[in-house]
Amino acid sequence: MLDAIDRKGSFAAAAAALYRVPSAVTYSVQKLEEDLGVSLFKKEGRRSVLTPAGRVLLEQGREILDAAERLVETTRQVHSGWESQLNIALDSLLEIEQLAPVLEAFYRDHPEIEITLTEEVLGGAWEAVIEGRADLVVGAAERPPTATGLSSREFMQVEWVFAVHPEHPLATAPTPLRRDDFADYRAVVVMDSSRSLPPQTSQTLRIFERQAVLRVETVQQKIAVQEAGLAVGFLPRHRIEAQLAAGKLVELAVDPVVEPAPLQLVWKSGSRGRALRWFIEELSP
Repeated sequence: MLDAIDRKGSFAAAAAALYRVPSAVTYSVQKLEEDLGVSLFKKEGRRSVLTPAGRVLLEQGREILDAAERLVETTRQVHSGWESQLNIALDSLLEIEQLAPVLEAFYRDHPEIEITLTEEVLGGAWEAVIEGRADLVVGAAERPPTATGLSSREFMQVEWVFAVHPEHPLATAPTPLRRDDFADYRAVVVMDSSRSLPPQTSQTLRIFERQAVLRVETVQQKIAVQEAGLAVGFLPRHRIEAQLAAGKLVELAVDPVVEPAPLQLVWKSGSRGRALRWFIEELSP
């Protein structure tokens, strides 16, 4: 209820969101304030705004509710060995199509288990497991130095391709290109999705440290930007094979060569859920 009032800005809007009459919400808040001996809301214009005490109650209350949900989930898992839900984070280097056949096979035998898929970039993939946003990450790249208490297994190797629009000035430049050859051209980079870990920089991003950049949130956006000829950069070969074949992007040799990089499956050490273990085994090469 407090969360709804905070998000909606008024008791009436919160009541509508909760399918309750406004008087019931007002009474509940007044009763809670009376029981606690504190004021939880104050008026700012037409909005109902949490007091500092109300903010503490809401934020720590959310943590308690999350802990209660995890306790219920753990209890069910201990009873059956199978999680009722599983959160999987996919690194932006990969496409959902790569996971679709495995999901289809899982759902054939376990249609009742809920799967949540999210997308992360660089350190955000590791952070998702560390902070509990994900039970399993598929495609995590360079391991951050602070990542402890985690297990990992190689998933695949990603081959990097320096690609440009066919009408970009670099498309007709002598190859192999050296760093100075493209230093004057805008590069497009994908931002790290970490919320608390220090942002990571991949080996391909470090090449562009001295030039203007266009920042995007996903690899799909990066591909679109390079297809439009707005910037240059390295892309995973498996994501742009169709564009290369159709001539929408042109592959250019560079020196030094960017070596293929391993992508990993990552999960918390000690996790024993059967659904998690199923996906680990199915996705392992």
